[in-house]
Amino acid sequence: MFAETLEAVQSSPSKRTTYVRFVLAALASIAVFKAFWFARFGGWTDRELADFDAFHIVAQHVWRGDLDQVYHFDALLKMQMEAAGGATGFMPWTYPPQYDLLLAPFAFLPIGVGYLLFTAATLALYLVTLRAIAGWNFAQVLVILFPAMAITIGCGQNGFLTGALIGLVCLNVERRQLLAGLALGAMVIKPHLAIAAGVYLLVTRRWIALGTAAAVVLASSLLCTLLFGGQIWFAWLGAIRESAGYLEQGFYPLFRMISIYAALYKAGLPASAAFWGQTAVAGLALFTVLLGAARGASPAFTLGAAVMVSVMISPYAYDYDLPMVGIGLALMLPDLARMASPRERSVIYGLILFAGAYGLLQSGRLAVQFGQKADPDQHFAPALGGFALTALLILLLRLLWRGTQPAPILSQAAE
Repeated sequence: MFAETLEAVQSSPSKRTTYVRFVLAALASIAVFKAFWFARFGGWTDRELADFDAFHIVAQHVWRGDLDQVYHFDALLKMQMEAAGGATGFMPWTYPPQYDLLLAPFAFLPIGVGYLLFTAATLALYLVTLRAIAGWNFAQVLVILFPAMAITIGCGQNGFLTGALIGLVCLNVERRQLLAGLALGAMVIKPHLAIAAGVYLLVTRRWIALGTAAAVVLASSLLCTLLFGGQIWFAWLGAIRESAGYLEQGFYPLFRMISIYAALYKAGLPASAAFWGQTAVAGLALFTVLLGAARGASPAFTLGAAVMVSVMISPYAYDYDLPMVGIGLALMLPDLARMASPRERSVIYGLILFAGAYGLLQSGRLAVQFGQKADPDQHFAPALGGFALTALLILLLRLLWRGTQPAPILSQAAE
């Protein structure tokens, strides 16, 4: 069975050490390679912009005093074209001002150095947090999450940072609510990924954590207002409205998205129908948190499910957000052997692997067939990650509906 093969990774200390070293060495190699790529070293002088390029551009405009312009897409397009030295694909900017402030120091570094520092620091924080949660299951989680981690490194995104912050919430929610609240409040940089964790804290009445998170959001918002002026919030809200139109018209690389909205839209449904599909999945995701508490599953399993479904709520979710799913999986693994059959565990592992690898494989296919600067809108590239995560959501609901009962005997014997 696929599950048993993956679980054999942790069958002995020597195997665990070997797999951990291999994965970490591979991730480090990708990061070093991409540092040269971002630095436009050698043959990469004429390259497309990637996500960390957008981070670097925004960091520069923090210090230029015109940060609100990055939220006006016409002005931002000119900035990105200037940075690319000509034509480039457009990357809208909808992050809250708090994330702009976090990025500000990177303006003083060359982009290759800044990328390497950002990636190394967030990856290290994520790995330390994941190791603390996963324990002896660390090697297995690393293997399952490897495609998602590779693509996060490849584009220079912040999936490790958000994954680490949610992991810190999970580590501290039982005994150190103040620290959990600080970490949850820091998720203001990507608030749509913190909704399910917030619902979990609400259901379990973690008032100190929730109050601390609210205080962090308010204090950081006040600081941004003092630094950037009140107009920054109107600019940010305007960018969100404009990006919703972009999403409705399919202007994003939807095959890289992991939302059911993207999956349904690329399957041919109109935007309105895809939106209602996303609404239904988001409702089921939040119901999963409530169900875990109601059916008597362990706090770790319920919290793990809440973390895992966090990436299923918003239509705007990418494969680089999947490191958060690794935190959820690490929390759930101790209970999975009891609650899920080998077949069910195989499906869970396979769906996570597929969601992480699909965008990477499609990007590679398009580059091989049509060149490095291929436009996905001009070539067929379905968005299957959303279907994979919806199937994962349904399986989680099934496990939680069974509650604390072991996996069915017949299902286990059939394997």
